[in-house]
Amino acid sequence: MQSGDLKIKWSETEQPKWDNPENIIEGCIKAQLKILSGYKGNPKTDSKKLSEALSPKHVAISLIGEPTLYPSLGDLIQSFHKKGFTTFLVSNGTLPHSLSQLNEEPTQLYISVCAFDKGNFLETCRPQVPLAWESLNETLSLLPSFKCPTVVRITLTKHLNMKNPELYARLIGKANPTYVEPKAYMHVGFSRLRLGFENMPTHKEVQEFAAKLAKEMGYNILDESPESRVVLLSRLEKPIKLT
Repeated sequence: MQSGDLKIKWSETEQPKWDNPENIIEGCIKAQLKILSGYKGNPKTDSKKLSEALSPKHVAISLIGEPTLYPSLGDLIQSFHKKGFTTFLVSNGTLPHSLSQLNEEPTQLYISVCAFDKGNFLETCRPQVPLAWESLNETLSLLPSFKCPTVVRITLTKHLNMKNPELYARLIGKANPTYVEPKAYMHVGFSRLRLGFENMPTHKEVQEFAAKLAKEMGYNILDESPESRVVLLSRLEKPIKLT
């Protein structure tokens, strides 16, 4: 959801009063248990999967908002690790300084790259901060300094940014990521207020784009998920197993 959806507006760049890492972790676990509570009485529930879900071990620091705005992000990652979690940090790459100053790396770092040049970036992402494109490029140049596996994720939207794989290859090349993950835009949620069903590519179309991108970059096609309409590319022969 973005400011303006449902005719409700707010400042998306105004920084709030921050919670401390321990409170965030405690709140996340409580929310997870609350979401799952209704499954306990359902006879169709897989008891083994429910048991696993009630003891979470992996956390994605992403979804709503840009996580690198949080000033204690490194401490949050460190606190999760101390509790035995793996961490998957997803960023839009517009705050390279925050990433460069992390006192602890995530288990895996994702950077969203949803445009092949500055013009397409302004059209597709509609940034609300100055020099967002330049900051993204700085982040991509920073990625080779990370020891953890890195991923460039491309959300492909038909009639908008699903073209010019050679320009994507040139842009992503400076990051030398462990993986590249082209995936389909899905016509769900509040995005339906801005995009149409015709903007959602099929898995076959994602496959075809991914194959062209892999050829341009010299990457292998490691895996894919037709249900999620995503393809995984890498120079590796098989994915790194994270525990």
